[in-house]
Amino acid sequence: MTITAYYDPGYAAPIGKHVMPITKFSMVADGLRTRPGIRLERPDPVTEEDLLRVHTRAYVDAVRTGEPRALAESQKFPWTPELYPSVCLTNGGVVAASRRALRDGIAAAVASGFHHSHADHGEGFCTFNGLVVAAEALRAAGELSSVAVFDMDLHYGNGTAALATTRPWLTNVSLYGNDYHQNKPYSDVTVLHHADGPNHRSIALPNGCRRDGMLAAMEQGLPLLLEQGRPDLLLYQAGADPYREDPYSPLDLDHDDLRERDRLVFEFAKAERLPIAWVLAGGYTEDTTKVVQVHLNTFDAALEVYGG
Repeated sequence: MTITAYYDPGYAAPIGKHVMPITKFSMVADGLRTRPGIRLERPDPVTEEDLLRVHTRAYVDAVRTGEPRALAESQKFPWTPELYPSVCLTNGGVVAASRRALRDGIAAAVASGFHHSHADHGEGFCTFNGLVVAAEALRAAGELSSVAVFDMDLHYGNGTAALATTRPWLTNVSLYGNDYHQNKPYSDVTVLHHADGPNHRSIALPNGCRRDGMLAAMEQGLPLLLEQGRPDLLLYQAGADPYREDPYSPLDLDHDDLRERDRLVFEFAKAERLPIAWVLAGGYTEDTTKVVQVHLNTFDAALEVYGG
C-alpha cells in the first residue's frame, strides 16, 4: 500500500537559530521523496473555528497578533508574523493525516509541536495542540466519536493530558523519560509525580532505560489505549528525543531500539484494526541528520508492517 504523509514548506516559520531544529521537516520530506510506498501531499491549514474548539480566544489572538508578547511566546518560540500561518499548517497536517488514516488505515504528518500545548497557553515548543485540534475537528464533522493518543516523546505529554480531563472520549497514554510541568522538563523522573486520571495514564522510563525496559513499558501501556473502549482513531506521537545522544535524554536507546518501538506500535494498531496517524515529535541532537534518521526509520517501520 501507499502511505500518505502531509508536508508543506510553510511548516517552518522563520524563527532563526533555535534549539528546535525547524529544518528537520524539509529534511525528512526530502528523504521521503525517494522512498517507494510514500506519497507526499500538502494539507489545508486549520481554521480559527478549529482552534477555538480547543484553545481560548485570548490565546489564539495572541499567537496571531503577537500581543501580549509573553502569551504569544509562551511556547518558547520568538514571535514573528509568520508563526500563526505556520502552526495553522502544521495543525492542518494532523487533521489531514487523521482523516486519511480513517480512510486508508494509516497516514502521517511531517510536523511536530503539539503535546505540551494547553487550552490557554503554549509550552515546550508546542503552540496549538494539533492532536486534540484534529480529534475535535473530526468529531465536529461526524467522522469519529473517540480518539486515543499514544505518546512516546521523551517528555510527558502534559498538555494533552490536561485537555483530556474535560474530554472523556479522549484517551491519552504517555510513556516518558522526562517529566514536564509548568514549561520545565525534569530529567529525573523520580523528582516529580503528576496525577493520572481515568482517561490519561502515564508510565515513566527510568534513567538509563534500554530496549528491554522500554518494550516492557510498552507491553503495559499499549493495552491502556483500549481501557475506555475501542477508539475510532489512534494518534501516535513518535518522538526522536528518547535517542541516547539527545541532550535532554537520560535514556540508553539507539536508532534500532526506536525503530523497534515504532514497529510495535504499528503492529498493535494493525492487530487491533485501529486507524493510526502519527506525527514527528521532538528531537534536539546537535547533528540534525540523526534526528531525521529517527523519523525516517518510523516511516520504514510503518512500511514494514503495512506494506505487505
